[in-house]
Amino acid sequence: MNRDDASLPGAIPEGAELPDLRFMRAALEEAARAHAAGEVPVGAVVVLNGEIVGRGWNRPIGSHDPSAHAEIGALRDAAARLGNYRLPGCELYVTLEPCAMCAGAIQHARIARVVWGAADPKTGACGSVVDLFAEPRLNHHARSVGGVMAAECAGTLQAFFAERRALARARREQGGGPAAPASAASRPGGPGHRAEPDDPARTIDPA
Repeated sequence: MNRDDASLPGAIPEGAELPDLRFMRAALEEAARAHAAGEVPVGAVVVLNGEIVGRGWNRPIGSHDPSAHAEIGALRDAAARLGNYRLPGCELYVTLEPCAMCAGAIQHARIARVVWGAADPKTGACGSVVDLFAEPRLNHHARSVGGVMAAECAGTLQAFFAERRALARARREQGGGPAAPASAASRPGGPGHRAEPDDPARTIDPA
């Protein structure tokens, strides 16, 4: 199946399996929690033996923590539940391609397999910008499968930013001038910003 096919709703890209849809939907539920909190909607779950053992959603703004990406939250939750900082045999599902920070944490946790939804052409570390899981000099290599429910995952991000733009536009039309956004996530380049993967004008996590 080619990359275009993988972007269709419910499509299974090469290397993916039918259970991946179930767990990506669970990751999308976590992304919805981020959206409700005014955070950029990215969600993740950690799975062991077909059961979810860790959940996380993007929350760097509310937690004042630049490391609080969805993947980090899910890894921390799984490690606490399993009583081990290593998570061998576990799989991680995330709605947006992991960045270098999250890819490093995934490697340190010894995650066996990473499944992600929408590609991130600005900071993606699973092939879009770099592929840390294919770097031969590193001592652990998780298998990476991308494009699972890509359209749904990208749509979640696009809807979030469309809402923010509509809100800002409505405030301007009311004659109040540029109002302070509901959260820093509504500003392109805001702290912890993770943006629409198909919008090259936006950066996801600028330095």
